[in-house]
Amino acid sequence: MALVRIRRIKACLNGGRDRAEHPGVPVTPDELATAAAGAVEAGAEAVHLHPRGPSGAESLAAEHVGAAVGAVRRRCVGTPVGVSTGLWIAGGDPTARLAAVRTWAGLPATERPQFASVNVSEPGFDQLAESLLAAEIAVEAGVWSTADAEALAASGFAGRCARLLVEIIDAPAADAPHVAAAVLGQLDALDVPGPRLLHGEGEAAWPLVAMAGRLGLPTRAGFEDTLTDPDSRPAPDNASLVRSALLIWQAPLRQ
Repeated sequence: MALVRIRRIKACLNGGRDRAEHPGVPVTPDELATAAAGAVEAGAEAVHLHPRGPSGAESLAAEHVGAAVGAVRRRCVGTPVGVSTGLWIAGGDPTARLAAVRTWAGLPATERPQFASVNVSEPGFDQLAESLLAAEIAVEAGVWSTADAEALAASGFAGRCARLLVEIIDAPAADAPHVAAAVLGQLDALDVPGPRLLHGEGEAAWPLVAMAGRLGLPTRAGFEDTLTDPDSRPAPDNASLVRSALLIWQAPLRQ
């Protein structure tokens, strides 16, 4: 299984958002493929998405994952495509989540995600990560706190993850860089191996894109993390967010 490398920006197209939050949130496979193509053209090197069922709700069912991933991979040939395994998608049931994800191994290679994010803080992390690796799907470990860094270091997966996602979820913009620095510092102190990707959600999104650029770490941008541009104006689409993120991320290189 080849390592899915990201040097600068990964696009996060939709997350758990719906069109009530923004009319441009992509939901269907065709919409996700169009959004992904725009993001890749804008500079994204990989795509992260949350597949949906017919109702528009997030889904881990193989048929929905395969439809979304397959549509994006056909439109964005050569671009790595990954998905979420967030426990909430399975109604908070680790057993149901594991059972659903295990069926992904039966998907055709062209419809199977190349990587999947797994949050260290959620019950069942170890079993889920093992199942993904057995299906030749790379694991991104979601590390939200210093406690998550410690748990990952103590697990058997510290050296088996394609990437460590340092995700700052519920921090104000002013505090987010300090929280991120603490998590990154703990990972380093514990000698946890693996590439880091730094990003934040909500008001923490743009400060952490800038921090990632200063540190030379990859980051991500898209509707999952924020609906507004760096000037707090509504963003028209994922591609515009990727373009803005690249400008901010590259700013230290121009100084």
